Formats: sequence, structure tokens, C-alpha cells
Amino acid sequence: MMKIPFSPPDIGEEEINEVADTLRSGWITTGPKTKKFENQITAYCASDKTVCLDSCTSALEMTLRMLGVKKGDEVIVPAYTYTATASVVCHVGAKPVMIDCAPNTIQIDYDRLPYLINSKTKVVIPVDVGGVPCDYDRIYEAVNSKRNIFVPNSPLQEIFGRVIILADAAHSFGARRNFERTGVLADFTAFSFHAVKNLTTGEGGAVTWRKHPDIDGEELYKKFMLLTLHGQTKDALSKTQLGSWEYDIAGPFFKCNMTDIMASIGLAQLRRFPAMLKRRRRLIEFYNRELSECGISVLQHFSDKEKLASSGHLYLTKLMWQEEEYRNKVIERLAEMGVAANVHYKPLPMLTAYKNMGYNISDYPNAFEMYKNEITLPLYSAMTDEEAQYVADCYKKALEDA
Repeated sequence: MMKIPFSPPDIGEEEINEVADTLRSGWITTGPKTKKFENQITAYCASDKTVCLDSCTSALEMTLRMLGVKKGDEVIVPAYTYTATASVVCHVGAKPVMIDCAPNTIQIDYDRLPYLINSKTKVVIPVDVGGVPCDYDRIYEAVNSKRNIFVPNSPLQEIFGRVIILADAAHSFGARRNFERTGVLADFTAFSFHAVKNLTTGEGGAVTWRKHPDIDGEELYKKFMLLTLHGQTKDALSKTQLGSWEYDIAGPFFKCNMTDIMASIGLAQLRRFPAMLKRRRRLIEFYNRELSECGISVLQHFSDKEKLASSGHLYLTKLMWQEEEYRNKVIERLAEMGVAANVHYKPLPMLTAYKNMGYNISDYPNAFEMYKNEITLPLYSAMTDEEAQYVADCYKKALEDA
């Protein structure tokens, strides 16, 4: 019996050598390799700038703080997502306003979105679940349709003059929609480089933003540096220059910087990333063929003419017309055969933290319908053909046994 993990990191000699080089350099915290990684992400995404941080959660929260979101404000988030999307809204004192999925899809109900926007709404955080970019054209259409009621309360909000789109792209680094990469599809984009992500730095994340004629990208970058490193006006690298010890503290801010050790893993991963994405695509296409007769639906990662190209982060399947009990039996049967499966996601209103805030899953029926019979199969770039075949075979057997 094979043992198939859910999503182990794809780490090789390039990453090991890059980390060793960093350790030998004597500079292991935020320094030259972090700045190099930021520049390479900017070039890869064609964004204005990139700020690398310790997590996607920090990237989301620091962006909300940069935008001036605070108590009394509202931020629209999907009901069908991981807690980080909504918890950061709570961290800044604002209210998460949850939006249901559209029927029979994991993406938000774009038709419903304009009706949730009011004068308190400052940001919407769409989520690229599984690595498939949202339809940002429809999101822009929704927020632009409500420009007349937008009430800005910070300089950046005044510049945009509408609800700002902050993409939770934790799953979708490297994905494309309409031939543009995530990183520039929304006003701001937060990425995750956690251990299970397509490109990893162990832990880590980044925020990018698209060019705006009225925003000085370099000044915005400097403000992010202050916000994410104690408000200190010089970073550790700058202070090592002869005679450059003195610094100031601009505000009692936060500490969530990326280190050069983390960035060195990312630099090596980025060099290998095109091949890693291709491998994920081949595995998805294999699964699609093998499971085509199983009476399930699967997340569509790619479209004709490449107008939509997912990062292939997760292989989500839906057991049509089944309930939670059957789904859970299938997962248990897979585990007995050595295959680690998962569920993405348990909707936020079903979790204690959000139930205690007054959210009720009965108000989000489409999210529950997506959740109740969803199973995510193992998918990772180091997966062999034999392992993929074993997963497919076990899945078909588990469906029969359950």
C-alpha cells in the first residue's frame, strides 16, 4: 500500500544550496535576498511593487491597515473561504460582511455583490479558491456601479474613489485570467508561500499592487516597510552601513517581515516554478481523464484559448447529490488505503468563532451545498505518475465502498 500525503513541499538541491549560501553569508534576516525576491515577483507579476512578509495573513491585514480600514467600516468576504480572509477584517476592527457562493460554484455570487455594498463598505476580498482566479471584471463592474455612495476615510481611499479590491490569492500565484497574472488582476493582491503552496518559502507571503497614475509606488512601498517593521525608518541592512546607526520610529507599528532564509527558498522555487506549474497541469489533466466516468464534478482549472489558466493548487471534487455522511465515509476509506484527502472549505458561518458573531449557515445555502460533499484529492508537483494513478484508483474504489 502506498502512502500519499496531501501536499508536501517540493524542495530540492537548488533550495538547499540557496539556503546554505544565505547561512554562509552571515546575513539571515531581511536583507539582499528578500529585496531580490521582491523584485523578481514584481517582474513575474508585472506589478508596480512587491512587499514580502511573513504570511499571506499579514499581507492582507497590513494592506487593510495601509488603506485605513478601521472600526465602523465593512469589508465583504466570501462565506466559502479559510478563516484568514475574515479574521484580518476583525483584527483591524471592521465588520466582515459575508457573501454566499453563486449556485453550483465556489466563487462568490457576482450578481449579489452590488447589493451588499453600502456607505460603510471600504474593501471587498475575493478569494481565488483552488488557484482559479475570480472574475475580476465583474467585481470591478460591481464596485464601480456603487461609486456614488462610497465614503472615503483615508488618502488612499480618496484616490480610488470606490470600494477597493484586495485579492486573497493565497492559492493562485502564477495563475492567469485574460492573459494577465494574479498580482495585477485586483487593486492589491495577497499571496501565500506557506509550506503547502505551489511556491513555498516555508512560511511567508507577499502583497503586490497594480500601477495607478495617482499613487507613487515607491512611497507606498516605504510606508509598507514602516508599517511592517515597527515603524523603524531604517531596516537592519541600512543600519549596517558605517555611521548609519541612527533611526527613528514613525509609529508603534507591527513586525511581520520576511527573512533572507525564507526568501532564498523562494528564489530557488521561482527558478523552477514554470516546470512545477506544468507538472500540476499534467496531473490535473490526468485526474480529469481518470475520473471522468465517476459521476462527480470537478473544479475547472483551464479554459479554451488560455483565457483562464489556474495555478493548479487544489483538485476539488464534488460528489453530486450526496450528503456529508457519505463524503466523510469516502475520506475515511481513502485514509485506510493510505491516501490523505481534505475538504476545502468548511464555510465560515459553520465555525464557532463566526457563529459567536451571529453568522448562520442557513443564510449561505449555496456555500453549504458546495461544502457538504466536497473532497480535495492530493496534488503536488513532486507527485509521480504512479502515485497519481494510485490516488485515482483508490478514489474510485472508495466511491464504490462508501
